[in-house]
Amino acid sequence: MTHIQTVCIIVPVFNEAGVVSTFHKSLVDAIDALPQQFTILYINDGSRDATAAELAALAAADPRVGVATLSRNFGHQAALSAGLDLADSDAVISMDGDGQNPPAEIPGMLALAEQGYDLVQMQRGEHARQGWFKDLSSAFFYWFINRVSGTPIAAGVADFRLLTRPAVEALKKLPEYHRFLRGMTAWIGFPAIIQPYTMPERLGGRSKYSLRMMLRLAADALFSFTLRPLYLMMAAGVAFMLFALVELVYVLSFWLRGLGHTLAPGWSSLMFVILFVGGATMISLGVVGIYIGYIFQEIKGRPVYLLQSFHRPASSSD
Repeated sequence: MTHIQTVCIIVPVFNEAGVVSTFHKSLVDAIDALPQQFTILYINDGSRDATAAELAALAAADPRVGVATLSRNFGHQAALSAGLDLADSDAVISMDGDGQNPPAEIPGMLALAEQGYDLVQMQRGEHARQGWFKDLSSAFFYWFINRVSGTPIAAGVADFRLLTRPAVEALKKLPEYHRFLRGMTAWIGFPAIIQPYTMPERLGGRSKYSLRMMLRLAADALFSFTLRPLYLMMAAGVAFMLFALVELVYVLSFWLRGLGHTLAPGWSSLMFVILFVGGATMISLGVVGIYIGYIFQEIKGRPVYLLQSFHRPASSSD
């Protein structure tokens, strides 16, 4: 059994003016009746609208609210990492500030953590729909990553989760620059449970996760968690070489039987093999190049984020 006394709720926000105040009210309504001591840490990930002013007003009105402002937009995973670094509570809950991670789930998450789970990972219900393209791409992503990665990741999970202090400290020991927290939380191997929930509509505005950002997250997940694409490309290269040998044997068999004159003149078959193998080689080099690029970015040792300012919650233990 785990006894949780303090909880920090991490909420990354990017251009959520007009939404974050509504979200904060629903969050406060959900936690006010709970016995734990709460702090709410908003991570302003380089917002360019009036989000900063709204967060400042929330911090002035509620001593439990802290605001960490990043120097620019570093991305959702970096903002979450900043929150994990700054939180000092017994448990940390990360959730989005658009209302699609319902605060009403928090009591149930805490109850599961009290039972001994270090990770309570929330999972969108089967009926939650985000549009045909996002549903299809998400399903393919989880299908693919679970077949090439050694770290199983449940489909439909996002960054709505509870982590206990031991799990947070374990995550903080992972220094990689390209961060995919859904995989990292699974990789540490702490006792975990997946809890389904119903995802409501956004409180307002539109999703800040563009196609480019989703592709970047998918690349981070793939190339940070497995070397299997390298092995797959090597296997494909061997298969292409065998195919070329079969083609060669096929052509030679005609000449050995005196049927060479029946073959189409020219070198079309040979050119086909050359182009085929050349294409496979280029793909393989591209995969290797991506890995080298990731290694280059890792060895530079740049921080995942830069903190411009931090208004600490008044009720924080520090």
